[in-house]
Amino acid sequence: MKILALDLGDVWTGTALSDGLQILARPYKTVKTEVLETFLIETFKEERISTVIVGLPQTLRGTESDQTRKTIAYKEKLEAQFPKYTWILWDERLSSKQAQQLKSPKDDKQKIHSLAAALVLETYLMNLQFKKMLQDDADDTIG
Repeated sequence: MKILALDLGDVWTGTALSDGLQILARPYKTVKTEVLETFLIETFKEERISTVIVGLPQTLRGTESDQTRKTIAYKEKLEAQFPKYTWILWDERLSSKQAQQLKSPKDDKQKIHSLAAALVLETYLMNLQFKKMLQDDADDTIG
């Protein structure tokens, strides 16, 4: 099963997908936020997705902002609309800045959003791998 990541914005939402083994993250599509729900319906039909990661914007100090509260409310709305999937908020601090640095001059502005989603997804996948490695070490110690 794949993991979908969302970098929610007021106008644009960047998306990224993992591979089926949940190891690699790749930018997927950037869509207008006003049509995100339609995009999700189509994507859930086309891709085998189990989990949706929603980038959580926080201040550099880790506190909430207006955008943080809007993101949480929108994630809860989507979660209620699509209860079949696991929805997780994930720290996205600095992902947009990193995406801008990765973007080549010929990339369009919208690509930054999907790059940011891929960076958020990549940190989530690395965390999953780290937890798996710790669990495997614990199993080896016990067994």
